[in-house]
Amino acid sequence: MFSSIKIANKTRAVFGGSQVFKTCASQRVVQWRTVYGNQTSVSGTRRMSGKGFNVPPSAEFVARVSGIATMFKLPFQKTADGLDAAFVGVPIDTGTSNRPGARFGPRHIRAESAMLRSYSGWTRAAPYESIRVADIGDINVNLFDLKDTCKKIREAYREIVATGCIPLTLGGDHTIAYPILQAVAERHGPVGLIHVDAHADTSDMILGEKIGHGTPFRRCVDEGLLDCKRVVQIGLRGSGYTPDNYEWSRAQGFRVVEAVECWHKSLVPLMEEVRSQMGTGPVYLSFDIDSLDPAFAPGTGTPEIAGLTPIQGLEIIRGCRGLNLVGCDLVEVSPAYDTTGNTALTGANLLFEMMCVLPKVKYY
Repeated sequence: MFSSIKIANKTRAVFGGSQVFKTCASQRVVQWRTVYGNQTSVSGTRRMSGKGFNVPPSAEFVARVSGIATMFKLPFQKTADGLDAAFVGVPIDTGTSNRPGARFGPRHIRAESAMLRSYSGWTRAAPYESIRVADIGDINVNLFDLKDTCKKIREAYREIVATGCIPLTLGGDHTIAYPILQAVAERHGPVGLIHVDAHADTSDMILGEKIGHGTPFRRCVDEGLLDCKRVVQIGLRGSGYTPDNYEWSRAQGFRVVEAVECWHKSLVPLMEEVRSQMGTGPVYLSFDIDSLDPAFAPGTGTPEIAGLTPIQGLEIIRGCRGLNLVGCDLVEVSPAYDTTGNTALTGANLLFEMMCVLPKVKYY
């Protein structure tokens, strides 16, 4: 079976059949024609952009379970060249301090992402009519050497951001935020950070090591990668090694929003304040799935009770609309601890929402 998309006489590779689009500029109506082998059938029509964006095949016409599991069934390409945004996996868990398994997070998030459709139902965001996005696969990490893995990640992300592409990362444990931010800050300078997590990840050392999933933002501060006046940490909670587990964060100028401050309330007002704090400068969004209560996201390595709800997670991400986002990640999905797949499904939904709040995305 050969698969391709034709939009305005341009052809791109896709998975799960061929969709040949006939577009009308005034009405922006697309005709889907599915091709399998020598058989062709007209399957339906759908409004869609007539420009040269990548458009995933609709589950109305192509079965979700068919084809190769790319993110949202988007086309795969080897590099970020020509893309506004790219999904990229970093499959490591060698920085974890508790339960392993996050190396399989990207694979499972991609599989569950087939459930997602083209538009955000409530916000009416239309990413595939606005930006060119694709899945560029995984970083080839070194599972036996964490420092070498960080080097590989940093070098790969330098190439990604050099094209002007915004990386949307599928983790992997939270160690990966450190080398990613090294590459991002090389291009953009010190960035603001919206860090959603159960843990501050600002330890200086763990078991004698300075690099691990509990230390990335300490290393980022050490190297001047963050604009500390524009850093907010949301959802922090759990037992600590000292009476005030977040004293170091506050001393750097971070705004710390503990989970208890989020209980039983909407986070829309908080995000209005965060947008004001971030201003117009570059911002990186780092979302650890363990920020959510383990009742909603049990598939993670270091769960903490009494966390955020998925609704609050959406409010945080949607509250980033209008910011100068230069990168996002979703980390610490460890599929073995959630046999339902709901944690990976939640992660896929959160990544979709991240894509929807990127600069240049249109809304109906």
